[in-house]
Amino acid sequence: MEIYLSPEFIKEEAQVLNIVDQNQKAVGYIAFILKDKKMYVYGQLEKEGVSEDFKDLVKPYIEGMGKSKEELEVYTYLAIGGKKIDLEQGEIK
Repeated sequence: MEIYLSPEFIKEEAQVLNIVDQNQKAVGYIAFILKDKKMYVYGQLEKEGVSEDFKDLVKPYIEGMGKSKEELEVYTYLAIGGKKIDLEQGEIK
């Protein structure tokens, strides 16, 4: 199953992106909130079967958003099937 980002809500200080499959069915989301020099990223994917695709999709997006402001601190909480993942380690906890 292939997954894609589909914008739901985009403002300068916040974004909500749906994660959809090839049939345009929502299978998760990722949300960004920017406040001063901090960015909070929350995301959830329903199925573990596309966990590598999820990581490959969101990691460069988060890195790109992190470049939007100088000295931006990025806090993330991403989960797949209810289990927290670490993008740096590639682990699902």
